[in-house]
Parts: sequence; C-alpha cells; structure tokens
Amino acid sequence: MLPDESLLARAAEDARAWQPSIPGHACFAALTAAILRGWWLPPLPEWLPVFVAQTWVAAPPQHRQLVVTRHRLIPESDDIDGLRVAVPGETLLGCARFLGLLDTVILVDGALDAGVSIAEIRRAAALRRRGAPRLRQALLLCDARSESAPETMLRLFHDAVDCRVTPQYVVTMPAGEFVARGDLRIDGHRTLHEYDGESHLDRRRQRADLRRERRIGNGSWLRRGYTIEDLLLQPLGILRDIDLTLGRPHDPSRVKVWYALLRESLFTPVGVERLRLRLRLGQPPTDGKLKATG
Repeated sequence: MLPDESLLARAAEDARAWQPSIPGHACFAALTAAILRGWWLPPLPEWLPVFVAQTWVAAPPQHRQLVVTRHRLIPESDDIDGLRVAVPGETLLGCARFLGLLDTVILVDGALDAGVSIAEIRRAAALRRRGAPRLRQALLLCDARSESAPETMLRLFHDAVDCRVTPQYVVTMPAGEFVARGDLRIDGHRTLHEYDGESHLDRRRQRADLRRERRIGNGSWLRRGYTIEDLLLQPLGILRDIDLTLGRPHDPSRVKVWYALLRESLFTPVGVERLRLRLRLGQPPTDGKLKATG
C-alpha cells in the first residue's frame, strides 16, 4: 500500500522535529526512510518509532520514540526536502533487519517500482550486515513487474501454494488484437487472477471492469478477482480456485507456508507484536505512545 498523505505529512513533521537533535552525520533510516520516500508499505502500527542511523563514534540520542542503529561507517543519505534520508539500499537493509519476509518483499517491490535499481539492492544485500540475509531472501521473491503491494501479496500467495504465475500478462485475440493486461496469469492455463481493490467499487470503474471482463471472456479466458480480505481471512478459497485450475486435488495444508508468512508480517497482530519485541519496546498504552523499557 502506498503511504497516505497524512502518514507522509506526519513522518516529515516528526523528522523535521528530530533532525536538529541527531548527530550531523546521522540520517533517517529503515521504515521512517521508506515512508519519506513514498514506497509501498505494510500496515504500520500507530506507535511506530522514528528510525535513525548513525556511526558508533557519536553517542545516540536517548528517547523512547527513537530507534537508533549504529554503524562503523557514516551511513549514506540523500537530501529529501531538507531531510537526511538513508539511500535506498541502506533503507531496505534497515527495514529487513526488523521485518518479516512478506513485508520486506513488499518494500523491495515498492522500491523497484519507484525506480531503485536491482543492482543497488543486490549490493546492499551482499554486505555483512544485519538485515542482509532477509534482504537476500526477498530478492529471490521480488518482481519489478508488480504494480501494487496487494498485487505482490497475491503473487506471493501463489508462490507459497506452489502455483507458477506470470505477472502483467497481455491477453490477445487469435488475430493479435489486445484484450487486457492481467495482474497474474496461471502458467499454462487461460486463467487470470487479479487483485480488486477499493477503486474497483467506483461505479464508473465497475462499468469499465465489466466491459473488460466480457472482452476477456470472449477470448475464452477466465478472470477471478480477489480482495485483501481473501488473502488475509479466506486464503483457502483462493487455493481451491487454484487447485481447480491446475486439476490437482484440493489440499488445505498447502496454505501453511502462506500462514507462516502472514504470522511474521505486520498484517497480523502476532506480526505487530513480533516487531515490538524486536525493537525492544514497551507495551504501547491506549494513547498509542510507547513506554520506555527497563
């Protein structure tokens, strides 16, 4: 999901407030940097702290709303609207240090969509740094053809249940006329699986979608649309459709890999708690602000 304007504005406001208090060589990093760069994001908890990267030489600022990572070398940064923001590779390393694989792949796909080169991400992943092993895992699953975070999730679900797909597949008629470009094609089958977000509820969009679906059907293709609720709450329904298309017995146990990805992601309360523990933060009270730990 793209960060909404209020999240971007709040992150920029927080960063401007904190920048005078951090060392001159330090920069905003990890999820703070990803927000400031406008990349796709997993759902973020309200209590998310501000992430800063600096060297070991300087004493880190002490505050419960800051998570400071210290490095041997000065972290590279870009100037974004007057804010020092970690370069893309450093940003992804910082995120991968704390996040699960599903969240990290979403961030990598979002960085690629924003124009970050795969070479830069690979250089960061090759470093002997915390987060690098997770980032290398994400590189094996990322795809620059993805056009949204939920589309990335739908692709990863198919991968988790052992169904090969081709993203952004162009459907044509026998004579070569363009019909549609589908989010995912199940390889070897005339079947498209697509993510249907809230924008598809707009009446004008619905009419266009219906015309598109008729064109797809006229070309003897089958289109199935899924929502974020299907991915999070009813993944067995998607698996049943996949098994039907592939002509294989329906085996509910195939979703175990997907459930494992979800459990360590920020799409679930378990994953949010996992992040809090990794950051060594206290329980957030009802006002959403963090309590300092011992």
